[in-house]
Amino acid sequence: MPEPGGRCHGGLGLGKRQLLKGWPDLWLAAGDAPGLRARPMAAAPPPEPDQTLALPDALLLRVLACLPEPHLTGAASLVCRRWTRLAGRLRRRLAVRDWGFVAHRLPYRFPDLADLDLFPASIAAPTAAAPHAAAPLLTCGALSLTLDTSADPPLGACRFLDDDALDRGLAAVAASFPNLRRLSATAAAESGGLMAIAGGCLTLQELELHRCTDLALRPVSAFAHLQILRIVAASPALYGTGEGGGVTDIGLTILAHGCKRLVKLELLGCEGSYDGIAAVGRCCAMLEELTIADHRMDGGWLAALAFCGNLKTLCLQGCSWIDDDPGPPEHLGACLTLESLQLHRCQLRDRRALHALFLVCEGAREIQVQNCWGLEDDMFALVGLCRRVKFLSLERCSLLTTRGLESVVTSWSDLQSLEVVSCNKIKDEEITPALSELFSNLKELKWRPDNKSLLAASLVGTGMGKKGRVFFKRILPAHQRIKGKVLKYPAAVTS
Repeated sequence: MPEPGGRCHGGLGLGKRQLLKGWPDLWLAAGDAPGLRARPMAAAPPPEPDQTLALPDALLLRVLACLPEPHLTGAASLVCRRWTRLAGRLRRRLAVRDWGFVAHRLPYRFPDLADLDLFPASIAAPTAAAPHAAAPLLTCGALSLTLDTSADPPLGACRFLDDDALDRGLAAVAASFPNLRRLSATAAAESGGLMAIAGGCLTLQELELHRCTDLALRPVSAFAHLQILRIVAASPALYGTGEGGGVTDIGLTILAHGCKRLVKLELLGCEGSYDGIAAVGRCCAMLEELTIADHRMDGGWLAALAFCGNLKTLCLQGCSWIDDDPGPPEHLGACLTLESLQLHRCQLRDRRALHALFLVCEGAREIQVQNCWGLEDDMFALVGLCRRVKFLSLERCSLLTTRGLESVVTSWSDLQSLEVVSCNKIKDEEITPALSELFSNLKELKWRPDNKSLLAASLVGTGMGKKGRVFFKRILPAHQRIKGKVLKYPAAVTS
């Protein structure tokens, strides 16, 4: 710092006004005491006027409607308050994270929603007053579960908002969004909120209910135009409900008599038996797609699929078992209209249950098996009961061999498409002439049984897979030759 009088430390006098190199706009004045003064900065140029202010809202809405949804929800909504308000009017899909936003600001911020997901907002955030506040949390997506190492099991239940808050929020949604088409929410013990949705949202076509019980399905019959229904049953371990609080034959019968226009039905974690599935098949005459995931149904439910007279797609996901007691084969019946059978992450170790499944689905034209366990050659041979298959997709079936695949696909005369992905026991070198001829006649073939075949296909024409062996054969015998001289090692070294 320069001393008073305009002199710097060290005897270097630079004048009465010293310009600081680090601060080019500051100078040191000589006087009674040193001080820093700021030079008057040049006035900033006035901002350019916003040209969009001249556009009316209707015209600017047409411009913003041309933007893709990521830009509309991101950068465009952050330009100014006017753009934020207009971008909110163009939003049709929204997932809410805060339940307080539902009743107060949601209708004003997004007035024209058609797809609304309220499930993440219905989960109560962990607070310090919770009994397991000091316990660690396991978070997956919108769910946060407490872990208690001293309990058995250590995984705690998911905490939800109280039923009164859920009903008030659903009532606010029903009053503000009459054109809602899809809704995902958490079912409450009382039916007031869902009844308000049924009365206010007359165009609702798709409904997803979490933590569902038999009693929670009573207001579903009030939805006149409901076509797609997804039910996630209340599990005592996950949702903290009492025993027997899930969806049983009673709940399936209630929704069957109330939702006769269903086209697609998904049942996740539901209980039940032959009676519940039979009621759905008899009453829902328009049902075309049925998905059953992680079911807890009693034995014999497979035979009830014969009552689904219009079913085209059957999908089983995450099932630990198919059917404990399917009954005699002559009493099973068949789904004559079924076109697609999909098995994802299922246990296929029960030969009797798998035999019954393929008997019921013997008319299927498309079969997809993905990430299923226990599908050995003798179990896969049961797929041959379906004689009209045109499309077969196998993915991550690690026990199936080339011989087991050939024994089935060569018996199908209508097969047109085949996909084999990540089936490690199916080898390229084991392909027979009969299988090669079948491949040549297919319209579509996707053949990636393992990583080796995928790597070999990508290296065709490069010669990279053949040079290593020749290189080492050449270099090892010649490692003793240096510039034409032969090196002779002692006998002890060569030995």
